Amino acid sequence: MGLDASTSKRASLHTLGCRLNQAETMLLRDKLAASGYTMVPFGEKADLAIINTCTVTRLADAKCRQSIRQFITENPHAYTAVVGCYSQMGAKEIASIPGVDLILGNQDKLNVLEYIGTGEKNSTPVIVRDRISRDDFSIAFAGERPFNKRANLKVQEGCDFVCSFCIIPFARGRARSRDFLNMLDEANSLASRGVRELVLTGVNIGTYGNGGCDIVNVVDALAQVPGIDRLRISSIEPTTVPPELLDRMADPQHPLLPYLHLPLQSGCNRILHDMRRRYTTEEYAEFARDAVQRIPELCLGADIMIGFPGETEEEFDETCRFLLENPFSYAHVFTYSEREGTPAARRSDQVPVPLRQKRSAHLRRLSAQRLYDFHAKHLGRTVKVLFEDPSENTWPGYTDNYIRVVIPAAQVPGKDLANQMGWVRLDTVTADFVEGTWIQTAED
Repeated sequence: MGLDASTSKRASLHTLGCRLNQAETMLLRDKLAASGYTMVPFGEKADLAIINTCTVTRLADAKCRQSIRQFITENPHAYTAVVGCYSQMGAKEIASIPGVDLILGNQDKLNVLEYIGTGEKNSTPVIVRDRISRDDFSIAFAGERPFNKRANLKVQEGCDFVCSFCIIPFARGRARSRDFLNMLDEANSLASRGVRELVLTGVNIGTYGNGGCDIVNVVDALAQVPGIDRLRISSIEPTTVPPELLDRMADPQHPLLPYLHLPLQSGCNRILHDMRRRYTTEEYAEFARDAVQRIPELCLGADIMIGFPGETEEEFDETCRFLLENPFSYAHVFTYSEREGTPAARRSDQVPVPLRQKRSAHLRRLSAQRLYDFHAKHLGRTVKVLFEDPSENTWPGYTDNYIRVVIPAAQVPGKDLANQMGWVRLDTVTADFVEGTWIQTAED
């Protein structure tokens, strides 16, 4: 099906994986809209699909293939472009799926429209996986549509740490930073479209360095952008957090929010060593406790990987104790997955998959209790919430320290709270959020 000017050009985007992928998909969405495409939800009939993929685990690969097949089955005549990390690492597997037209790696994925052209389907997939540049970068962005929710801002790309289990340095390349002024230009553009909270994203954003500016300079510059009330860092390696960043979080007048997501991966020093992590459990714990003491109401989260090769039951227990004995608000628990080409995948002492899954399930239960406790200690307090789009007769939103809050829409009949700040009393912990009572708008 061609996409000439005489036809209605319907485009569908689908994102798998991390917040960085979400940031890149948002950039693609704006470019498609500026080029005249009508955006439709993934799953509806479309003339074009761009599927932005993830390859962090084998399950992620499988989900990508499932999404590709789903779209092609429902839209057999549409142009199907598959971009991103799985395209970079698994082009052969993607090319074996009938109906795929374009496979584009990470180097050129934001230029996907240049490769699509008129959108005529290809008899065989075009595969472009150029070597990933090591140079700092700028991003061409477009978009004028109003934006009434939090926005991800890509500030950094790639990683030089090369942990023994991780495929991302191969999929996204070595560490490099976004041009400082180009980043500020996009932040101003997003603010002019209504964005009030920016979430800084990247692979290893604490290593940011461009034009003599580091991550603290980035945060301070973004704090001066008119209209931006909140800044949040998505995830940052514990060894890359400068003390000044904690000072900004502790300052109630600074828009940098009291939220730290610090990848841990294991609470056992031997496992950390084999993973090629750059800290010990003692160093991590000391930093985490200092951060919680310095920053009022800090939400502290972590990534924890379970089932790394050689992990014994005793070492798994060490990780469980570490989670319970330190001031975590929650943990994202990942089950180890062999990634071809990584040192960990070549080891002969792989933990059986059912045992990995059993351990992961246990740690997720412990994490759920930590999140419940973190939420519960805030009950009765009146907090400021930035609301998002309504859902099922409720208004959801987030506090500055990342508590998900939901209030019934019936409490504010006729009120549009999307992208508005409001004061809410926290009443009841339910699942992974807190039910609240509307008090008043933050401006009242």
